[in-house]
Amino acid sequence: RVNGRLVPLESPLENGDVVEVFTSKAENAHPSQDWLQFVKSPRARNKIKQWFAKERREDAVDSGKDAIARAVRKQGLPLQRLLSGEALPNIAKELHLADVSALYAEVGEGRVSAQHVVQRIMAGLGGTEGAVEDLAETAVPTKPVRRPRPVGDPGIVVKGVSDVWVKLARCCTPVPGDDVVGFVTRGRGVSVHRGDCVNAGPLLAEKDRVVEVEWAPTSGSMFLVAIQVEALDRTRLLSDVTRMLSDAHVSILSATVTTTRDRVAVSRFTFEMADPKHLGHLLTQVRNVEGVYDAYRVTS
Repeated sequence: RVNGRLVPLESPLENGDVVEVFTSKAENAHPSQDWLQFVKSPRARNKIKQWFAKERREDAVDSGKDAIARAVRKQGLPLQRLLSGEALPNIAKELHLADVSALYAEVGEGRVSAQHVVQRIMAGLGGTEGAVEDLAETAVPTKPVRRPRPVGDPGIVVKGVSDVWVKLARCCTPVPGDDVVGFVTRGRGVSVHRGDCVNAGPLLAEKDRVVEVEWAPTSGSMFLVAIQVEALDRTRLLSDVTRMLSDAHVSILSATVTTTRDRVAVSRFTFEMADPKHLGHLLTQVRNVEGVYDAYRVTS
């Protein structure tokens, strides 16, 4: 208001005018590009321009992240494993960029192609074949500290062979009931994958490395299970979900949480279960946590 009267924002002011400014308390309140047509103060103009520059950068970061994700999926490689490792920070450094967000922005603004980024990732892992095998057989820890996992019965045997080291692949976390296939690793052990694992396809082409395996869980078997929880973000959401999992007597090994711009919290938990048959009941309990609208097992 100017001198007690409501006037349009673009109304010119004169010396001695008494101005009362009304502001919005809404979370999505923001300046308008139209303001630049009548704002006179250099400081105000710069603040408005800075806000839109920041907004454009955030859009470019999101666009670049999506473009790289699509390019990685097109190559048939495990998205989460690639993007959570050191590959992208290393590429950002090679391109003399400040961080991964800057790399995403460069891709989103079209100065670096997503395919070029993926090609650099592949080159750093020894080409397509090396990338598939290394990512399939190497566990990449998430940021939270993992407790050491005790060595126990993997709950699976290789047909016709009794004395061989067997491990369940972490890229797809197979559990009893899943269709599985075994591959002889470089260390001459056997890595077991789900039949539909994205890493299994290229390895199946090497027939001499494929072995038959079957489930044989015992009382000492423990299995890795990964679930994704999607919920409306709120205070203590992570605490409530974690407490529910602990009450179900599962051993949580890692947890990652991201929040989207529309305040949707996407959490991924990896934990150990002795009997994955109880997973359905566990997911039902998670869905009953306030704000949670979906919870499901993930295998990639």
